[in-house]
Amino acid sequence: MPRPDRAPTLKEIAERAGVHVSTASRVLRQPEPADGWSESALRVREIAAELGYRPNLWAASLRTRKTTTLGVVMPRLTDGVVATTYQGIEEAATKAGYSVLLSSPPDDLDAQRRAIALLVGRQVDGLLLSSLHIPARPFVESLGLASLPILTVTRHADAGLPFVVGDDYRGGALAARHLLDRGYEDLAIIAGPDHASTARDRRDGFVDTLKEASVPLPPERIVPSSFEVAGGVEAARLLLDRPDRPRAIFAVSDSIAIGILGVARDLGLSIPGDLAVVGYNDIPVVAQLPVPLTTVRSPAHDIGVTAIRRLLDLVRDGEAESTRLPVELVVRASS
Repeated sequence: MPRPDRAPTLKEIAERAGVHVSTASRVLRQPEPADGWSESALRVREIAAELGYRPNLWAASLRTRKTTTLGVVMPRLTDGVVATTYQGIEEAATKAGYSVLLSSPPDDLDAQRRAIALLVGRQVDGLLLSSLHIPARPFVESLGLASLPILTVTRHADAGLPFVVGDDYRGGALAARHLLDRGYEDLAIIAGPDHASTARDRRDGFVDTLKEASVPLPPERIVPSSFEVAGGVEAARLLLDRPDRPRAIFAVSDSIAIGILGVARDLGLSIPGDLAVVGYNDIPVVAQLPVPLTTVRSPAHDIGVTAIRRLLDLVRDGEAESTRLPVELVVRASS
């Protein structure tokens, strides 16, 4: 039995469990296998808990050169969709036995570069980058981190790295097809910022689907914006405060769509009688609006969970599969 004034050792746990010390070590440092713990592994874990065993992570990191810590650079964490993605990241990392070091800098490259340098200095085993600007390959190459496992999440940003994102191109196509099926042909899109691959892919899916249907979309009907409500307000004023306004608008984020709805209200336009609106992401509030918003649901939480799994594939095996998770259209009263 260990003395009460010191922590139990792996050897003591192994002896009580009737297993080799290497087996006890492996059981106590790895996440639960997909098919569950074996009977002997459960016995090791129960004895370790009974004795109050705590792994010496510092000593383990010196021995293996691994810190069981992952770095995440995630600007715009106050955005509900981004926060939901991070929740999935945190949950999946914890389940896998990893800690997360988070930096949430402003959404500009200089700030992201400083955040990345900070996390790399903490000896993280891998890095998730969520808000790179397209084209991101030159920026990534300038970091000089070829030996560090890096995966992009939410935005792939043409970075030349493995990624986990929603299928944003298909999401834009779903929005276009829905509006066409409802008989709308006088259309516009508030397209988000040019530097975000999420916005670009949603725009391209929308525009290409209209082209396939031989429905024209003049360049002045494609209006860039920020992702925020204020961006939607500014862009919607350009489109709606004029006699030749569109009959339907696709917004590449729900926050933009909320801005559109506010401008439509101020102009006395009814939704969807005078103007149909489709958003993107399905944040919780949009189902509770006076006119509930039709939107494309993006699997934000699952993106976070899957990103950790793919990053750990990179850490363990040196390679990981890029993944686009499916999105779906949620039809409500706004279109």
